Amino acid sequence: MKTQPETLNSLIRNRRSVYPKQYTGNQIDENIIRQILENANWAPNHHKTEPWRFVVFSGEGLKEFADYQSEMYLKNTPKTDFQEVKFEQLKQNPLTASHIIAIGMNRQTKGRTPEIEEVMAVACAVQNMYLTATAYNVGAYWSTGGVTYLEEAKPFFGLEEKDKLLGFFYVGEIAKPSPDNTRNPIEEKVTWRK
Repeated sequence: MKTQPETLNSLIRNRRSVYPKQYTGNQIDENIIRQILENANWAPNHHKTEPWRFVVFSGEGLKEFADYQSEMYLKNTPKTDFQEVKFEQLKQNPLTASHIIAIGMNRQTKGRTPEIEEVMAVACAVQNMYLTATAYNVGAYWSTGGVTYLEEAKPFFGLEEKDKLLGFFYVGEIAKPSPDNTRNPIEEKVTWRK
């Protein structure tokens, strides 16, 4: 297989988080969503555990997700900390997306692979998702807000106690592109020992 390095370099450097408020509200072709998931499935992982697990919400499923997330916020937030604005965001933001993909990590039971390696494998899968979305000119955003770290939320997403919920991958048609970005020079972050 021959690949063009310039194409890959451009894809990586042009990947942006595109937030739900930047979406048109239009539906993304389901074949693109399937391709995003298929490419996630090709992420590297130790001992071939393939720990990524996904639940895809679209259509009425988005409302189900939004209602669940906002109700969990209401239930789990002390009255002194409750913010009506945050509650409304949890209830409304998901409805601007075409699809939301819940990102789970299925912890293998044999214990051969350290948990952190399973989490890193899922992160690699999400990077594949981001790059695929970029290639299709589709907006995407990995959110770790809402119910991400609530243990009691796991069953709603088909996860067991040993598993982890690692956030939500929002996907939508881009109405307003994200601005260009920069990085500090790589030389500031690398030490060479020759």
